[in-house]
Amino acid sequence: MQPDLDTYFIKDDLIPAIIVEDETGEVLMLAYMNRESLAKTLETGYTWFYSRSRRRLWRKGEESGHVQRVVSVTPDCDDDTLLVRVNQTGPACHTGNPTCFYKKSLLIAQK
Repeated sequence: MQPDLDTYFIKDDLIPAIIVEDETGEVLMLAYMNRESLAKTLETGYTWFYSRSRRRLWRKGEESGHVQRVVSVTPDCDDDTLLVRVNQTGPACHTGNPTCFYKKSLLIAQK
């Protein structure tokens, strides 16, 4: 049975999706999904997103071949963010880095 996707789009037409490597728990990227891209993700088992800059759907890896096979999609407590656990093929970032979060930290708390 397909979940009621409208639940996740009450507050906005886009929902943030945090993409995590299932095996390691490493955060790979953050992207946005609209109702159609979430439906395609659930139907195909691969991640689909909505590009805010290109204003269209895109499948992760459509150009690079670095696809994300979905393990699970879990909403947060408010149903306004998704945690998507994946098996990543190749680097997740368009820069060629394994994760989009490779830059130097802006702040490291003092112990």
